[in-house]
Amino acid sequence: MTRERLGVMDWRKILAFFLSFCLIPAFLRRGSIVSGNTEGDALSNLKSNLLDPNNVLQSWDATLVNPCTWFHVTCDSENSVTRVDLGNANLTGRLVPDLGRLEKLQYLELYSNNISGTIPSELGNLTRLVSLDLYQNQLSGNIPVSLGNLQQLRFLRLNNNSLGGTIPRVLTKVQSLQVLDFSNNFLQGTVPINGSFSLFTELSFLNNSRLKYAPTPPPAPISPTASSSGGSSTIGAIAGGVAAGAAILFAAPAILLAWWRRRKPQVHFFDVPAEEDPEVHLGQLKKFSLRELQVATDHFSNKNILGRGGFGKVYRGRLADGSLVAVKRLKEERSQGGEMQFQTEVEMISMAVHRNLLRLRGFCMTPTERLLVYPYMENGSVASRLRDRPESVPPLDWPVRKHIALGAARGLAYLHDHCDPKIIHRDVKAANILLDREMEAVVGDFGLAKLMNYKDTHVTTAVRGTIGHIAPEYLSTGKSSEKTDVFGYGVMLLEIITGQRAFDLARLANDDDVMLLDWVKGLLKEKKYEILVDADLQGMYEEDQVEQLIQVALLCTQGTPMERPRMAEVVGMLEGEGLAEKWEEWQKEEMFRADYSQAPHPIGWNIPDSTPNLQDEVLSGPR
Repeated sequence: MTRERLGVMDWRKILAFFLSFCLIPAFLRRGSIVSGNTEGDALSNLKSNLLDPNNVLQSWDATLVNPCTWFHVTCDSENSVTRVDLGNANLTGRLVPDLGRLEKLQYLELYSNNISGTIPSELGNLTRLVSLDLYQNQLSGNIPVSLGNLQQLRFLRLNNNSLGGTIPRVLTKVQSLQVLDFSNNFLQGTVPINGSFSLFTELSFLNNSRLKYAPTPPPAPISPTASSSGGSSTIGAIAGGVAAGAAILFAAPAILLAWWRRRKPQVHFFDVPAEEDPEVHLGQLKKFSLRELQVATDHFSNKNILGRGGFGKVYRGRLADGSLVAVKRLKEERSQGGEMQFQTEVEMISMAVHRNLLRLRGFCMTPTERLLVYPYMENGSVASRLRDRPESVPPLDWPVRKHIALGAARGLAYLHDHCDPKIIHRDVKAANILLDREMEAVVGDFGLAKLMNYKDTHVTTAVRGTIGHIAPEYLSTGKSSEKTDVFGYGVMLLEIITGQRAFDLARLANDDDVMLLDWVKGLLKEKKYEILVDADLQGMYEEDQVEQLIQVALLCTQGTPMERPRMAEVVGMLEGEGLAEKWEEWQKEEMFRADYSQAPHPIGWNIPDSTPNLQDEVLSGPR
């Protein structure tokens, strides 16, 4: 083999190396090749065909193996996509046929966007689909005949688009349909209605000017043979009379139902005369019916209570689709016109979407009830894992506790700095930090203080919180700010480290401080970590890391709000940025204060006692 031939082979190897390590990763980043996950590929292709000015799809990273980690995507226990919630997201672009590959999809919510083009016929492959909501877009073309394959479909809403053509007759064979809305389109031809379809399905075909109902079929002609016989005529008359009577008997319910529907006022969302009320969606939020939540919680049975607190009780529930939820049944005073304000505040809460915030799934509002629906957190709250865990459940180890501290800080920082208007929690404590399946910290109960007092402005006078966590300025003035949350977070850090309650009268038996903050300060001076750190850790911790977390906690619980760090700064300190400098500065100020307090004061100066007069332990208890 010649030297020239060898040179050619070397260049081919170099070119292959370049293609393998340079071009292929580039295709991966562009989403042309994902991780082999069919559903991830399908959703990535949907994203690539949509314009997203509000970055709603920012978390849809095509290089990730599992789309279940993406926002607005819900999966089952087998990591199959069951729900895509992208309603009211200001998306433009087109739907893709790849959506038909989401084999276990039950809910496809793409309403109130600016999506154009046609409805892919491949959606007929989604045989488990329960709800298809594509209303208020700019969709055109015909309604796919393949939608007749969706035999589990209950809600089909395609209203307020530019759809044309005829209504597929095969839809009358979908016996599960409860709501079908094709209003405000350009459909033509006749409405294909059979008896069960018209009786048990809420239909709406308004504002389709070229669409008409099928005329009543004419009576069958009488055959000449039958008319030639008198006996046959008599029998025919009797049979005709019986048939007419039967027709009137069976048509009466349909006539009454049609009359009732015509006389009742038109509303955007429909009541369904079926076993279950329809789902109503407001943006990313679902409005549940009270009946649905009653069934889910076994009529709010005491055996399903997960917790009690100042805002109400929380119940474990299972929805019709099998998913577990936590239903918070609020206790509150009603106010005139409060329904609209409640709904507005609920929608504001639902817009706070972050990995470390508890996602509001929906709500229920009746003249007598206010309920909030959240995903069920399998691992409970941090407080329950610290103090009320069964023997079969292992204690939280030190790395998990550090991760919880950082996750909770990130969630609170998002509420303070990335929500407009900012959301003040007002009851930060271990009982309100929940743990999901991956033991990730999820901040719960945020926004409820505002929600429960409709007349509040951004500064409130209704003190809510738990003794031991309440910042002194909030307790004395009733005015809260993000710095009151910082104080509560600092105390919560001490709960994570010590495993103890923020306020515990049992410590009096050992002549200790009832306030956890004061108790920790006393032990910290003598560096008695073996007493200070939770005994459940059995010494499996790093003393320097414990000391750093305590330093962060003490910086967060300074008496003056202005001296406390912002939650964004707390996140930085937990990640190793700036803690040493802030701690050194605080130590110098503490030494100055100590020297000043030993100096003689003029007569008449009174140093107020910062310890409040404690009567009730809990002003607003756990979730």
